[in-house]
Amino acid sequence: MTGTTQQQATIATFEKFVWTWQGYKIQYTVMGTGRPLLLVHGFGASIGHWRKNIPVLANAGYKVFALDLLGFGGSEKAPINYSVEVWVELLKDFWATHIQEPAVLIGNSIGALLSLIVLAEHPEIAAGGVLINSAGGLSHRPHELNPPLRIVMAAFNRVVRSPITGKLVFNRIRQKAQIRRTLYQVYCDRAAVTDELVDLLYTPACDPGAQQVFASILTAPPGPTPAELLPKIERPLLIIWGAADPWTPIAGAKIYEQANKNGKDIQIVPIPNAGHCPHDEVPDVVNAQIIDWLGQH
Repeated sequence: MTGTTQQQATIATFEKFVWTWQGYKIQYTVMGTGRPLLLVHGFGASIGHWRKNIPVLANAGYKVFALDLLGFGGSEKAPINYSVEVWVELLKDFWATHIQEPAVLIGNSIGALLSLIVLAEHPEIAAGGVLINSAGGLSHRPHELNPPLRIVMAAFNRVVRSPITGKLVFNRIRQKAQIRRTLYQVYCDRAAVTDELVDLLYTPACDPGAQQVFASILTAPPGPTPAELLPKIERPLLIIWGAADPWTPIAGAKIYEQANKNGKDIQIVPIPNAGHCPHDEVPDVVNAQIIDWLGQH
C-alpha cells in the first residue's frame, strides 16, 4: 500500500456525526480515547483540514474532537449575522454536550483566535491551547489599514453585501482554479495543494446559503485582539507559526513572546518553510510538536 493510499484509507475511516445546536445542524467527528482535544478549523475550512492530524493525535492517546463551525464544511449555512461570539458560544455548548472535562483547544487561523477567546473567557472548560498561525481578528480593523486600503475595503464590503454583485464575487472566488491560486499563496509546498484539498474548500462553497455566509463573515466585526485576550490567559499555550505565512506574518508571534516574558506559560515554535496552514502542509513536524508539548502538560 503506497503512502497516498494509506492516507486515503485513514481519511475514509472518519466517522461523521450530526448534532443540533440552536436548531442548526453541526457536523463533527470524534476519534480515540484519553484526554480530550478539540480542533477548531479556520476560515473556509472544515474537519477535513485536520485529516493528517486527527488519526495521529488519536493514536498518541488522546480523544480527538473536531467540528465544522456553523456556516462551514458539513454544518448548516445558517442565515444569521456571524461573529466570533456566535462561534465561541457554539464551542462552549459543544464542550458541555460532548466533552464535559477540561480540553486542550487546537486551532488554526480564525480557529486559533476562537480558541484563545475560549481560554480567556471560559477557562473552566480549557486545559490549554495550541494556536497555529493565529489570526488577529475575524476581519481587518480600519486603523490597521492605511487610508487608501481603508477606502478599498469599505467599497469591497458594500460589493460583497450586495445581493447582485456579492453573488458575482463569490462565484468567482469559489472556482476551483481560484481556490488553488489562493492556496498557492499561503502554502510554501505546492505539492501539498492537492485536488483533495481544493475539493475540501470547494464543495461546501456550493451549498445553498454559502454566499450569504461568506458576505456576513467578511463584513462582521473583527472581535477582540489577541493582545487584549492574553492578559486573561491562565492556561499554558503552544504557539506554532508557519514562518513564511503572508496572511498572518510571524511578526504576530511577538505579543506571545512578550507575554511569555511577563510570566505566562507560552512556548513558541516557528516552522520554517511553511505557510498559513503548517498542520496540513508539514503535518509530521506539527504533530510531533503538539504531542511533545501535550506530554509535558
